[in-house]
Amino acid sequence: MQNKSAKTKVAVITLGCSKNVVDSEVLLGNLVKQGIIVTENINKTDILIINTCGFINPSKQESLDIINSSIDLKNNNKIMKLIVTGCLAERYSADLKTRFPEIDHIFGITAYKDIIRTIIPDFKSELVGERMLLTPSHYAYLKISEGCNHECSFCAIPLIRGKYVSRPEDELVFEAYKLIANGVKEINIIAQDTTYYGKDIYNVSRLPELLEKLSSVTGLEWLRLMYAFPTAFPEKILDVIAGHSNICKYIDIPFQHISDRILKSMQRGTGRKQIEYLIEKIREKIPGVAIRSTFIVGYPGETEKDFNELMSFLNEVRLDRVGVFTYSHEENTPAFALKDKIPEAVKQERREQLMLLQQQISLEKNKAQIGNTLKVLVDEKRGTEYIGRTEHDAPDVDNTVIIKNGKTIKIGDIINCRITSAAEYDIYGEVQIE
Repeated sequence: MQNKSAKTKVAVITLGCSKNVVDSEVLLGNLVKQGIIVTENINKTDILIINTCGFINPSKQESLDIINSSIDLKNNNKIMKLIVTGCLAERYSADLKTRFPEIDHIFGITAYKDIIRTIIPDFKSELVGERMLLTPSHYAYLKISEGCNHECSFCAIPLIRGKYVSRPEDELVFEAYKLIANGVKEINIIAQDTTYYGKDIYNVSRLPELLEKLSSVTGLEWLRLMYAFPTAFPEKILDVIAGHSNICKYIDIPFQHISDRILKSMQRGTGRKQIEYLIEKIREKIPGVAIRSTFIVGYPGETEKDFNELMSFLNEVRLDRVGVFTYSHEENTPAFALKDKIPEAVKQERREQLMLLQQQISLEKNKAQIGNTLKVLVDEKRGTEYIGRTEHDAPDVDNTVIIKNGKTIKIGDIINCRITSAAEYDIYGEVQIE
């Protein structure tokens, strides 16, 4: 007998980070298995689900804008029911209910089973590992935990997502096998802090063991580590990364600042000497590694001296990939009591200076690749060109490779590409015919 909900159409808008993407994929995967039709047409659907972000002010405003425009759709009978979930809903549920009475249901971040039951009343249980990918079919994210145990002064994530909870290793390996069986070639490991994985259960990081198990999954071409934490970094993972050809020579490790004074106020549990040691150790253990990091400028009390120290540090260590954010003053975080004393214009100016410096570093590093032949994963086609990435580049946030002579390749192929020219954030190449 066909499920009564079989003709129900659902659309999902996903905002924020890759962790939210995975949450939406799990929700959609389970809905599809129950006979629900998933559509990309948000202007004509029975139910619209908005998976919101509530991390910093710009992302909160984006979520509110999307909610507003979706309410307009509902008022014009384009959609029948509106459901809001995700971080903003978790953090500001009561406020949203008061401000937007047109929302039919508001659910927190871990309530996707309740969302499904709202759509399918007789829904029984989750199908483990079931996902509907929102990424291109050749790569996916693997979320290994939920929550965070760190108490960084600027961060609202522990308030939203709670304490750190590791997912079982066997469950993660099973999910990886399912992803590979469905055509995925690259798995990107994500969490609020990937290096903490297993500490909540074993009192020691189990990330090295997890990397070993995942790297042995048949058919996995690339395994990438993201969102590592510099404090109490488990150095054993460096040997694991170096020892496996299918683990990308890449580590994403947010340092956030370099001034000891600012790092202490941020409650990061580390200082400049420890960060410099870690960078040196990573480069020593993994030759040719690309290190990506993010930094915050305009943190309360950040002086010109602190900022200049950060500029000098970046110029000296020459990280491969860098993102810079301006400080967002978030209520109920420890830094909120410090008061946001840095003017927004100063924050933006400091961010621009850092990005201009990194732009020059990136150009020099890219030029050094000219003449080299690199393995490139092809992500998409734009006009007559193909766009791909090296193992040193994560999806959406890092550099790209632009391929001119791609007639013989397909999306999802891993090809040998000879680099012919370079720009600040792109390198250009030609398919190397063997």
